Amino acid sequence: MSIQTLDTPEQLAAHIDALIAIEPRFAPVYEQVGLPNLRHNTGGFMQLMRAMVGQQLSVAAATSIWQRLLDTGLTTPSMIQHASDDALRAQGLSKQKIRYIRSLVAHDIDFASLKTLPDEEVINILTTVTGIGRWTAEMYLLFSLQRADILAVDDLAIKVAAMTLLDLPERPTPKRLHSLTQHWSPYRSTASLLLWSYYGQLRDKTAVPI
Repeated sequence: MSIQTLDTPEQLAAHIDALIAIEPRFAPVYEQVGLPNLRHNTGGFMQLMRAMVGQQLSVAAATSIWQRLLDTGLTTPSMIQHASDDALRAQGLSKQKIRYIRSLVAHDIDFASLKTLPDEEVINILTTVTGIGRWTAEMYLLFSLQRADILAVDDLAIKVAAMTLLDLPERPTPKRLHSLTQHWSPYRSTASLLLWSYYGQLRDKTAVPI
C-alpha cells in the first residue's frame, strides 16, 4: 500500500481541482478563501507533547507554559524521566497533563517509522498514549506526516463548515459526516483545509458564536 502525501502548495492546488470535480460545492468556497496554508510541522515527540500541553487551554496560556518548559529543558524524554512531578508542576502543568506526558515518554514511539505506516496504524499507535485521542492523532497525520486523505470528522469547525457546505439542517455527527464525505477520498485532507478556512469566514460573518 503506497502512502499518499500532500507536500506542496502546487500539489494542494491540483488536489483542490480534483476535489471540486468530485464535489462542485467546494468551487465557491475556494473562490472565497483562496489557497489554504498547509501548516506543516516537523512532528516527533515535542510536537505531540506541545499538543498535550495546549489541550483545553487558551493559546496564550499554552504558549506561556510551553516557553517555560523550553527554558528549563523539560521537553525531551530523558529530561522528563529525570524530573520530579513537582518540577513539572512548577512550570504550569496540571496533574493530568503530567500523567499524559509521562505516558508519552513511556510509550517510546518510533516516530520515524510512522512515516511508512498506513493512516489507521498510526492512529492506533498514537492513541495508545494516555491523553491522545483520535483527533490529535489525525492532526499529527495531516500536519506532521502530510497525509493526503484525512478528514477530522470530530472537529467542531469542520462539522459547522460542512453543515453549511452540504446544506444540512443541523451539525452532522461524526458518523454521518464520515458517510457523507466518503466520496471525497483521496482528497479529504484538502477538504479539511478548505473547511477550516471556510469556518473562519463563517465565524467572522456571524454576530453570535456558531
